[in-house]
Amino acid sequence: MDIPAIGDAEELSCDVLVIGGGTAGTMAALTAAEHGARVLLLEKAHVRHSGALAMGMDGVNNAVVPGRAEPDDYVAEITRANDGVVDQSTVRQTATRGFAMVQRLESYGVKFEKDEHGEYAVRQVHRSGSYVLPMPEGKDVKKVLYRQLRRREMRERIRIENRVMPVRVLTSPEDGRAIGAAAFNTRTGAFVTVRAGAVILATGPCGRLGLPASGYLYGTYENPTNAGDGYAMAYHAGAALTGIECFQINPLIKDYNGPACAYVANPFGGYQVNRHGERFVDSDYWSGQMMAEFAAELASDRGPVYLKLSHLPEESVASLESILHTTERPTRGTFHAGRGHDYRTHDVEMHISEIGLCGGHSASGVRVDDHARTTVARLYAAGDLASVPHNYMIGAFVFGDLAGADAAQYTAYEGELPADQLAAAHELVYRPLRNPDGPPQPQVEYKLRRFVNDYVAPPKTGAKLSLAVEAFDRMGGEIAEMGATTAHELMRCAEVSFIRDCAEMAARSSLARTESRWGLYHERLDHPERDDTGWLYHLDLRKSASGAMEFTARPVEPYLVPVDGFAPEGGPERRLGEVELVAVATAGPRHAPPAAGTAGRGTGPAAGTPSIPAAGTSPRILELLALAEESPDLAALLPYLGDPDPAVRAAAVSALGETAPAGAGPALAERLTDPAGAVRAAAAGALRELVEVLPAGPELAAGLRTALAVPDPAVRSAALEVLRALRLGDAGLYAKALADAEPDVRIHAVRGLVSVDARAALAGAAGDPAREVRVAVAKGLAAVRDAAPEPLDPLLADADPLVRGAALAALSSTGCPGRYAEAAVAGLADPAWQVRAGAAAALSAAAPGTAVPALAGALDDANADVRKAAVLALLAHRGSEAARAALATAVSDPDSDVRAYAGRAAA
Repeated sequence: MDIPAIGDAEELSCDVLVIGGGTAGTMAALTAAEHGARVLLLEKAHVRHSGALAMGMDGVNNAVVPGRAEPDDYVAEITRANDGVVDQSTVRQTATRGFAMVQRLESYGVKFEKDEHGEYAVRQVHRSGSYVLPMPEGKDVKKVLYRQLRRREMRERIRIENRVMPVRVLTSPEDGRAIGAAAFNTRTGAFVTVRAGAVILATGPCGRLGLPASGYLYGTYENPTNAGDGYAMAYHAGAALTGIECFQINPLIKDYNGPACAYVANPFGGYQVNRHGERFVDSDYWSGQMMAEFAAELASDRGPVYLKLSHLPEESVASLESILHTTERPTRGTFHAGRGHDYRTHDVEMHISEIGLCGGHSASGVRVDDHARTTVARLYAAGDLASVPHNYMIGAFVFGDLAGADAAQYTAYEGELPADQLAAAHELVYRPLRNPDGPPQPQVEYKLRRFVNDYVAPPKTGAKLSLAVEAFDRMGGEIAEMGATTAHELMRCAEVSFIRDCAEMAARSSLARTESRWGLYHERLDHPERDDTGWLYHLDLRKSASGAMEFTARPVEPYLVPVDGFAPEGGPERRLGEVELVAVATAGPRHAPPAAGTAGRGTGPAAGTPSIPAAGTSPRILELLALAEESPDLAALLPYLGDPDPAVRAAAVSALGETAPAGAGPALAERLTDPAGAVRAAAAGALRELVEVLPAGPELAAGLRTALAVPDPAVRSAALEVLRALRLGDAGLYAKALADAEPDVRIHAVRGLVSVDARAALAGAAGDPAREVRVAVAKGLAAVRDAAPEPLDPLLADADPLVRGAALAALSSTGCPGRYAEAAVAGLADPAWQVRAGAAAALSAAAPGTAVPALAGALDDANADVRKAAVLALLAHRGSEAARAALATAVSDPDSDVRAYAGRAAA
């Protein structure tokens, strides 16, 4: 392709420019538009599929739901997890605004798990608070957000330009404020300039920094399209970045580029163990210290390390599979099947991911205040790019919202765009076209990221980090010589320059912080101790006027929420300047240049061909896809919903679920009776996805009730679930469904009975032939209002140990008086550990005189889960001196969870 002239650039104008169409960027665009701004959203891929959220989300890690968690407790948790180096004002924004954001997302149609009474089903995964809110059907979150962007009122204010990749933020020569961006089209190669009143960076983390163990460039833990674009753009615009030495490192499945998801498995009873089956993680799951413990165990003779699932009952394994093999990673089930492994028979071997930079999962990123403002006027950062520690998905939404609201006050820049900045950006983008036979991007990127693994990944030393800086300086020339022949290759080459910038920031920042902090995230072998006196500081970096990378130690501001062990006092910043490299011995004089030589250069990859529709794709489907982009009303979709071709009808149902026009609910309910299974499945999925936004009218109720007679059990399950969620069912309807032949349908009937507090009908299901239904009944009898222990009697005598265990555990909610307490004490001697664990839980609600001696004896149980249940039950009796004495003995238990919970007695 030819290099376009700068003068031929396409110029765009807006009030608010949003760069990145993922989690934070989408929310920033919506909020800015709602505040009246003209918004331009640039995305180097396509907003419909872009960002880490595109595959979906299996749960919220940091939901501060009123009644289940307190904002101050969450702020304290994050402060401890980040070893005190936190701007609490930013973390507090997520803590206080996160629940409203959950509700806002629900109003869009995002579905969060709720119990039978419609309350949020928050789970305790972190040891000192309940913050995890599951999203078992969260695979369509991005689709829901895209639907909001495409609403007519939003399309009038938000212009989306897909396949346009910004490479530099433009700043005013007069006052340095952000005034736009320079970009190019990743399909045509055209140069694009943007003038804006404000710029919001929402480009995600730098996931493509370290090299995965597989050696595959795009096999990263994080979304591989996130190459550090925003980090580099913010740096070159003059903004401060902070915490870049605090890496993101995660547990993952061995030989698979996906998380092991221990936090998803934990509420089901899964946990991490060494090869002896012992739990070993003492610290909480927020922290880098947990990764240090993980790495130490893996490297010891107690390794390998596993996610233990094989002990779980079938119901739990099936539920985990439905989450982990769909929402989390669709290829995960295929990976395990290819090895002949199954969660029922094989625990999941775990390993450690490559390093990356990510504010949302550690603490590195662009420095922002509590309104997402950077240190450059009118430049904002949000999401994983911004340094708001452990912000996760909800924090990305919150800071996208804050950025959009604040940026909306500005109008488009009307002056001349700076010619020197445009020329530099143009050179960065198009120089590979002048070297078509230069080193191809994959080879250069592989070499660069191998250096990251060799010299930057923990454990760190000054010598290795200094070698890294030298390597990255040297590679600047190699990157300038990369070759490309297509617009797509230009995009990849630009990404390599961003990765190199991030690699240098990571190495120099790690050199500058001369201590160890955050566990494995910043472990310096030559400075092994944490130094709060000298280093309870944020380490900020920025580009100096001379172009060098310089550092400042910025004191942590006094906390809004006190945290034991840390007492920051604020004060003046400490300028560190440029970091000094550590001398490394060499074989010859350091000033001697290397011998000149030539090396053969390979050719770049062949130009790709444009994608075309698959052979046999119906023209009607192509028509429908085009129509869906215009957010059609129901009348426009009805001809497709009644098309003779089932594939067209299924596509129409998907379009209906994506656009959600008025009348969508009854139309989808009607498709539940479609003769084609694919159409029925699509309708069931869409109804589940939209359940939070569908009007609960009589027409929808009638359609759902009709669907209860469909032979397809998946349809009946979906109909019952939506009836319950929308409060359209009654006790008679749910009781009738208890006679269904399919256990899954009966489980939904049980949940429906719980939602209407039909305790008598629920108790009548205690004799169901399916174990999983009887377990659901036991849990349901504990969840109804005015729960009582008597209906649990037949379940307490059940032949199946899982049912007995569930019934005993239910007594902790119903109350455990007299004979039930005696039954629980007897249950502590049951051969099945599930029964013993349930019995221990039951005794949390029994009289202390009966419960405490029995629970103290259970602290010697051979099973760690039973001992953990006993500790948790003893905490309910901590007012008793005998209970406190028993808990004191458990702080030295060999199991890490037991020790951690026992230690709470002294808190």
